[in-house]
Amino acid sequence: MNATPTRTFNPLPFTDLEPKRFEDLVRQLVYEFRPWRRLEATGRSGSDDGFDARGLEIVGAPEAIAETEQDEPYDETAADGAPDQLWLIQCKRERTISPAKLKGYLGQINLTSEETLHGIIFAAACDFSKASRDAFYAWCRDKGITEAVIWGKGELEDQLYQPKNDNLLFAYFGISLTIRRRSQATQIRAEIATKRKLKKTILLSSADVLVRDPSADEYPSVKEGERPTKWGVYRPEALSHYGLEMDISWFFAFLDPDTGEWDAADAVPAMRRHHHWRVEDARLDKLEQMARAVWDELPERNRAWLKIFGAIRLRDIVAIDEVGDDLFEGVHVYAPFSAANGPFYGFMRRLEIPRHLHQYGSFDPDTAKRIDRYPARTKKAKKA
Repeated sequence: MNATPTRTFNPLPFTDLEPKRFEDLVRQLVYEFRPWRRLEATGRSGSDDGFDARGLEIVGAPEAIAETEQDEPYDETAADGAPDQLWLIQCKRERTISPAKLKGYLGQINLTSEETLHGIIFAAACDFSKASRDAFYAWCRDKGITEAVIWGKGELEDQLYQPKNDNLLFAYFGISLTIRRRSQATQIRAEIATKRKLKKTILLSSADVLVRDPSADEYPSVKEGERPTKWGVYRPEALSHYGLEMDISWFFAFLDPDTGEWDAADAVPAMRRHHHWRVEDARLDKLEQMARAVWDELPERNRAWLKIFGAIRLRDIVAIDEVGDDLFEGVHVYAPFSAANGPFYGFMRRLEIPRHLHQYGSFDPDTAKRIDRYPARTKKAKKA
């Protein structure tokens, strides 16, 4: 079965945000960082003294104080007589920041003689090198700053992907993991319901099934002499972790169960299905007779089938119609078709010895062990 890629998110496009919106995003992430008495968006005024937001952290405050209403009167000594601690937040929506450039930004910070800076948060839309981080911490130590925090693109993404910040992730980037999880839960429930219905319908018998593309408005009409491209008749084989496995074609085959040597008339489908859209082909009928003649002459223990299976994802099954119609009275399964693979997302090949034989088994054909037992006319040309 061919592997399929999984769906993941690309890196968040922080640099696509306008500078002020990037500042807003960082400031809103900072709200949960400490219990603030005030958190001011100073950068929006235009004259920001080198920083984009200023926060006053309540010292020694219980959790309840973190929820202090912003319109309450400001009192620096409200928390057990301890003064609030001053934090400054700088935001840079840039793709790269070198150590020298980082020091330049830090040097733009202006404080009055009465202000004592306790902590600083420097947030940027880029990844910081080790040299840049070391330069940041060294600058803060030299200035006597107690707490230094640097947020690069990685740290910002880590915070936004936390459940508590899902609202910000959606507001700024249109992504919601909560909505995605709900969608996944809905999808899983739908797949379970589909699985149950398949077990109650088509898997109870070996009857053929019509698989139809829901968008096939031309159904059931096909030009004379042509085969339909948006529906087909197949036989259900199994329900597995791959999805709904469907038997597509059988070919007369030779197999030595002891050595694994094999061959098959894999250009001539055996026992082609009879249905409303079957196209008669005298050439194929003649080749099938030729392949069968070889098969009939084989020792019974070497008679085998080469079976081709396709798998339909459960998530791709849109509906299951148990009633059918006058042209195909069996079950109709609705699933989208692609131009290359029809309703299937992967294919499998198996060699099987007929069930009535004592040594019945299923084998994966090894191309290195293929020999010549069937006429070349009945076999696909070897790839160069």
